[in-house]
Amino acid sequence: MDILGWIRDQLNDFLGLGPLLDMFASGNYQNLFTIDGFGKAIAPIIPLLLVFELMRGIVLRQARREDYQVPLLVMVLNRFIGNFLTIAMVGLCIGVFHRFAPFQAGLTWYGLLYGYVAWELAHFVYHFLAHKVRLLWCLHSTHHAPVAMNLSVNFAHIFLEGTYADFVRTSICMLLGVSPPLLVLIMIIDSFWGSFIHLGENVLREGKLGMFYRVVLTPSHHRVHHARNVLYMDTNFCNLLPIWDRIFGTYMEVHADTRIEYGITRPVRRYSVLDAYLGEFWLLGRDVWQAPGLRNKLLYLVMPPGWSHDGDHHTAKAAKAALLTQSAAGTRVEAGA
Repeated sequence: MDILGWIRDQLNDFLGLGPLLDMFASGNYQNLFTIDGFGKAIAPIIPLLLVFELMRGIVLRQARREDYQVPLLVMVLNRFIGNFLTIAMVGLCIGVFHRFAPFQAGLTWYGLLYGYVAWELAHFVYHFLAHKVRLLWCLHSTHHAPVAMNLSVNFAHIFLEGTYADFVRTSICMLLGVSPPLLVLIMIIDSFWGSFIHLGENVLREGKLGMFYRVVLTPSHHRVHHARNVLYMDTNFCNLLPIWDRIFGTYMEVHADTRIEYGITRPVRRYSVLDAYLGEFWLLGRDVWQAPGLRNKLLYLVMPPGWSHDGDHHTAKAAKAALLTQSAAGTRVEAGA
């Protein structure tokens, strides 16, 4: 096996430069005006930004090994296991659900607007459930395990999460009348923006993007989503347009007096890909095994992370309620003084 050749091919595939180099060599730029060509044109931006972010952090001595090791090794692991599953699941959902749509929104400006609102609803449903159903949280927690925010975090996903996400998002979009070509365009845009909002503080310090902060979800908003602070838990589930977060009350901006702490609420073993990848499954299995009765065992699978059969809940909802109670008590003490 040509190891150096394999490494070269993997790097070229990761950076996404091959199609662009072929286009430059041929001199045929018409492909840029197709959906496929547009996707290939923007594909190298995030990987190159990741390289820039990492190199800048090294030069400024701000890049720590623990900030990048787990996400990048998870990315390598996923490239071996699950890339083909995404295409298969999207194709399956289109084939099954496309026929049931009452209408079809196509490639027009108003179709794109409608399609993106529908996509954000589908993304909100997938993302909300990933935080509120413990079995699904086991799939999603790998993405929240890193203790810093940078572009490598975008690649930290257990391979099965993409299959679950694509099933939920594609199915909902098909039922809501988003045509397959429009869905492909939206997925290209959303993939780019969903990667971009993981950009770290050493490149975009505040990450608010000026006037866009009030219109779209920015890196600042997504940093809040990745925080383990009780105040910030379970917020900003949308990806680009925060419309559904505002409607359902999960929209949150960064608070100047609450510094973001990244990661999940339990300690993840430092540098451990195995713990970040499968640690939540191990803990869920332990709770299911020890729970009394079949009902409680099943409830551990579908109830929120932190739920307990004995009523001693440590869910995000319970933690926020305790924080509000503590804050209210502090306010009363200050008023009394």
